[in-house]
Amino acid sequence: MELLDQLTKGLGITEEQAKGGAGLIFKMAKSKLGEGDFAKVSGAVPGIGDLLKAAPSAGGLGGAIGGLASMFGGKAGKLGDLAGLAGGFSKLGLDSEMVGKFVPIIISFVQAKGGAGAADLLQKILKK
Repeated sequence: MELLDQLTKGLGITEEQAKGGAGLIFKMAKSKLGEGDFAKVSGAVPGIGDLLKAAPSAGGLGGAIGGLASMFGGKAGKLGDLAGLAGGFSKLGLDSEMVGKFVPIIISFVQAKGGAGAADLLQKILKK
């Protein structure tokens, strides 16, 4: 899968880590975007169902902080979402800084495959 190649080569991670990390990001996108908007994003990503299945549950401290911060909405909500992602990333053996490294690669891939509209939808929910 082209996206996994970009992640593994660009970040020096395993395919399992790439699958799980991308899955976590798309899982969050699915929860934040309406069904129609997520369909635009998912249409740009072949095999997105497999990525979603590969995502570990985000639990742990990162998930708890994420839940708390997202209750406050706005910037704190976005930081909470990213903290929730960090919890899932740690289960993949990736540190929280990797979330920020995954995001531009995924947005760029979605833009290349699905156009600016799909990328903009993702960007709105993923940028701090």
